[in-house]
Amino acid sequence: MKKILIWSLSVALAGFLFGFDTIVISGADQQLQELWGSSDLFHGTVVMAMALWGTVIGAIFGGIPTNAIGRKKTLIWIGILYLVSAVGSALANDPYSFAAFRFIGGLGVGASTIAAPAYIAEIAPSKDRGRLVALYQFSIVFGVLVAFLSNYLLRNMGENAWRWMIGVEALPAFLYCLIILGVPKSPRWLITKGRSKEAEKVLGIVSPGKDVAALEREIAAETGPDTENIFMKKYRAPLLLAFFIAFFNQFSGINAFWYYAPRILEEAGLGKGSALLSSVGIGFINVIFTLIGVFLIDRWGRRQLLYVGSIGYIVSLTLVALSFFLGWEGPFVALFLLVFVASHAMGQGTVIWVFISELFPNHLRASGQAFGSTVHWVLAAIIPSFIPVLFSTIGAGTVFAFFALMMVLQLIWVHFVMPETKGISLEQLSKQLSK
Repeated sequence: MKKILIWSLSVALAGFLFGFDTIVISGADQQLQELWGSSDLFHGTVVMAMALWGTVIGAIFGGIPTNAIGRKKTLIWIGILYLVSAVGSALANDPYSFAAFRFIGGLGVGASTIAAPAYIAEIAPSKDRGRLVALYQFSIVFGVLVAFLSNYLLRNMGENAWRWMIGVEALPAFLYCLIILGVPKSPRWLITKGRSKEAEKVLGIVSPGKDVAALEREIAAETGPDTENIFMKKYRAPLLLAFFIAFFNQFSGINAFWYYAPRILEEAGLGKGSALLSSVGIGFINVIFTLIGVFLIDRWGRRQLLYVGSIGYIVSLTLVALSFFLGWEGPFVALFLLVFVASHAMGQGTVIWVFISELFPNHLRASGQAFGSTVHWVLAAIIPSFIPVLFSTIGAGTVFAFFALMMVLQLIWVHFVMPETKGISLEQLSKQLSK
């Protein structure tokens, strides 16, 4: 179990780079708009959102290398993409080259949401799979916290503070590339490629005390022909489940909030310095409640966490909307947003990548993960792109009220549709969901 934990933590560090890369731009947001004199529309859709469009492409096509060259090699290339993006973005002198390098980092983010959860799910014992895959989400929120803290500490570096904020990511990206060299290839991926001898060695480590030959036969039996795809009728149930959990994740407004946290807090009446500092506090809350979610996911189950998270979303988003409508003071909005982040961290944040990684059979896992990630990231690109325009036209209150309504729909979906997957082997889940 010790080796499984070390390998899971190593792979989950892709999430740290994901979280850091996604959030670090929030500290440079307004400085970049002033530097290049961009309109709200150009700034939102090009400067700020280009990384998200890279994430969309990475999510759409990331399943291809994850299947073809394997989870491990794909993860190494992901680290290289982050490294190139960090250095290039920090050295950019115009919005177009900046956006291009941010796009490259986005490719890494999108691909990591496929390769990392798939790898961890495939080496984890059934009883611990939830918390081990959720380490990826914990790494994301830890990266978010470090990005907020880094932005706050580097805020007074002068007119080039934004270069330091974004460029510092190069160091963890380089270290990640070295660390990932030490993990083995996924045994389930090896079996789908007919490399049984290599798979047996890893299976002997990840499944001690079990009949490796019998386990190998069970895994092989669930590997369908190469002609199968996730859009076949037999896979309609897992496909719809992956779609809706990703859909509701983004219509909570979480990515819109992460990208514009300092701006939202300033709109609520906090000063610029206080807004950045409050962002750090929000990052801490995110980490703490993600830890709670990781602790509970294999005890309570995936559905129970989404019940709690959905109710927390509805209450907090409604209060945030009322704050903007009624002109309540900034500290109240910050408090309500803390509840919003806590609800996300313990619910959707902890569950989404675990749940999607469990839905599809071994030979289609990367494709299914790619589908769920693509839905997630298409919406994650579209929604934040229009936040500056929406705030200046219909107002922040209306935007947050809409997000609250969407979370009511999520609660209904969880109650009537979502199955529980805790403690069930990947092969058993494949049989149940593919009927």
